[in-house]
Amino acid sequence: MPVRIGFGYDVHRLVENRKLILGGIQIPFNRGCLAHSDGDVLIHAIIDSLFGAAAKRDIGFHFPDNSDEFKNIDSSILLLKTRDIIKEAGYIISNIDCLVSLEEPKIKDYIPLMVNKLSQILLISEDQINIKAGTNEKMGFIGNGEGVAAQSVALLEHK
Repeated sequence: MPVRIGFGYDVHRLVENRKLILGGIQIPFNRGCLAHSDGDVLIHAIIDSLFGAAAKRDIGFHFPDNSDEFKNIDSSILLLKTRDIIKEAGYIISNIDCLVSLEEPKIKDYIPLMVNKLSQILLISEDQINIKAGTNEKMGFIGNGEGVAAQSVALLEHK
């Protein structure tokens, strides 16, 4: 069974008067991600890694950020649509490994909730998803608390 690997990355500025959504879970914080959608950098990175592995271009191709259809959309809906596109192309998800980079808030206590939510959307088991959290050691825009980034690697198998 052929396997394919894909990489995804997303970054957003943190601003006031926005909810911080990561992995489909709202994290209590005084700022959130500035974006056309809900700004869920983790889900956006996962989507790009899945599209990359399936050679289906990227998130902006499928869900353009200048479309009113996707204005303030829950990124979980985009992930669900991505799951269906990947399945239609004949792929199943083997595993996903992610890193969320932000200085604050600390998200380690929310990771199990994120894994659970993502596994439900993708219809895979929780042990097929790994999420790590890291800081930038006070360096750069992430280290200064100006933004958050996420990276994801996905392994797909062709049915």
